[in-house]
Amino acid sequence: MVEVKNTERDLQRLRMRLAFALLFVLACFAGLAARFTYLQIYRYSDFHAQAEDNRISVVPVAPSRGLIFDRNGVLLADNVSAYTLELVPDHVANLDGTIDALSKLIEIPPRDRRRFRRLMEDSRSFESIPLKTRLTDAEVATVAAHRYRFPGVEIKARQFRTYPLAETAAHVLGYIGRISPDDKKRLEDQEVLAEYAGTTHIGKTGIELAFEKHLHGQAGFEEVEVSAGGRVLRSLSRSGARSGGNLVLSIDVRLQKLVEDLYGERRGALVAIEPKTGDILAFVSKPSYDPNLFIDGIDPQTWSLLNDDPDKPLLNRPLRGTYPPGSTYKPFMALAALTSGTRTPEMTISDPGYFQLGNHRFRDSKPGGHGTVNLHRSIVVSSDTYYYKVAYDMGVDTIHDFMKSFGFGQLTGIDIEGETTGVLPSSAWKMKRYKQKWLPGETPSIGIGQGYNAFTLLQLAHATAVLANNGVVMKPHLVRAFEDPVERKQTLAVAGESYRIPLKPEHIALVKSAMVDVNKFGTSRMAFAGAEYVAAGKTGTAQVIGIKQNEKYDAKKIAERFRDHSLFMAFAPVDDPKIALAIIVENGGFGAQAAAPIARKVFDFHLLGKLPKDVPELQLGPESELRDVPESIEPEQIGPAEPTRP
Repeated sequence: MVEVKNTERDLQRLRMRLAFALLFVLACFAGLAARFTYLQIYRYSDFHAQAEDNRISVVPVAPSRGLIFDRNGVLLADNVSAYTLELVPDHVANLDGTIDALSKLIEIPPRDRRRFRRLMEDSRSFESIPLKTRLTDAEVATVAAHRYRFPGVEIKARQFRTYPLAETAAHVLGYIGRISPDDKKRLEDQEVLAEYAGTTHIGKTGIELAFEKHLHGQAGFEEVEVSAGGRVLRSLSRSGARSGGNLVLSIDVRLQKLVEDLYGERRGALVAIEPKTGDILAFVSKPSYDPNLFIDGIDPQTWSLLNDDPDKPLLNRPLRGTYPPGSTYKPFMALAALTSGTRTPEMTISDPGYFQLGNHRFRDSKPGGHGTVNLHRSIVVSSDTYYYKVAYDMGVDTIHDFMKSFGFGQLTGIDIEGETTGVLPSSAWKMKRYKQKWLPGETPSIGIGQGYNAFTLLQLAHATAVLANNGVVMKPHLVRAFEDPVERKQTLAVAGESYRIPLKPEHIALVKSAMVDVNKFGTSRMAFAGAEYVAAGKTGTAQVIGIKQNEKYDAKKIAERFRDHSLFMAFAPVDDPKIALAIIVENGGFGAQAAAPIARKVFDFHLLGKLPKDVPELQLGPESELRDVPESIEPEQIGPAEPTRP
């Protein structure tokens, strides 16, 4: 039996299905239209902002660090531009594999790999970390051609600090290094972390640390358009960074270099000051180091070599090293005796070669003594016996109170951090330090610059400058002027005296006259023979280890590092001092033997422009234009100052 199809019914069903399909499609399109309307109109501002954020990136622009010059315009700290190969750990799937692959394209020394690992420990995983700095043009081209193979690998143009004279004046300049977590915490506490956006380095020591705020500048910002892969397409707008200010130092780097050359392989320190201004002309610590080693992050091996070196090249000797002043203390002791009334110029003693106190005999450096000695002669012949008795008669507290005004055992207020106070002994100091009373037998050694006395060479140089300046105290400083990097306008850093020590002119004249005779007829006469100027000085020899009472000192029988230190303090010309200095040659023996000859060459160069015959012409590289401080500029005060054997 044949079934007859109901065509009309089938068509009706088809029409219903088509109608439902059409309604469904229309409903879908209506939903899409509604959604599009919602997204495009009602949510337009939100999504436009998100799209702009994806398309536009705000990049901080690090400021150029301020430059540092010496007093004559020689460039001491500069900035150079170079390319850096950097990795973002979060964007690199296999760090070791990526570094190995990159090393097949360009050389990546083990030192760079070690530094990269160390920097990773101090950085966040989404930060860009340098793998190799200062790429050559060929290396940049090679990496750029293969960059598509290495997600998370970037080539960035950065500015790098450089110290053109390497070790010269390293302890003055200090160095910069990458910002550490501790640095960030300190910047947060000071509420200035935002000013370091885009900045990777900060001052760590020396001038770079002390004047970080002035040198750093102010960060800028740039809006750039980026692709989906994060590649910069073009710059949209830019708010430029403001460069840091320049600094003009008080040091004469040619004089600085001369002194460093004169030391050779010997250890020691020298500080030279212009008495009338407090300008530090030379600030030498030997041995030194190359601050360029620290800029990109010093590797552990190099750090270990520097840190474990028995000669301590990282020690800032003028600032932190403390030494007994030896006989260089005697001119100040003479002034103390005159001022306190303990001695008059005419009073004499008979010097038998020792000072007897009870059962103890304090020996003079000259067996048999110097005979009849007054104050003038006591300085010229450096009579220990005279100053043993002067110290005993004055007492330790009278000595302490007088010497404190000259800055011994006090912070000088120099404009870099890390200064050590040293020790200016007193009865109160001993009670506080050792919980013991001061004994009379401890006083005589104080008079010849031994005993508990321990001062920095900066303090001795400062005191010498104060003596040369007739008791007028000027704050010693390394920064002479601040300079605007654009207009080149300079502002003096320090001006005016700090205070005056009430000394009688006749007392100062007497001590200065004796110090002149030290260089003419005394222990330093050989070093200053034929000088074209009149210089006042005093040699000193400071014991490193004690010797038995009846034993004679013999340097040949003592290990080199236990031999006496050689000291000298001086200023010239006497009638109008232009330079005052203190110098120590560690384990150099008698003051006239090692220290005084260097001082003579320093004076000849600074006052007469003469170079020693055995020193070649100083080569410092090209010099910048003269940058002396204009006399018409108003000064700006940084802050108040805080006050053996011959």
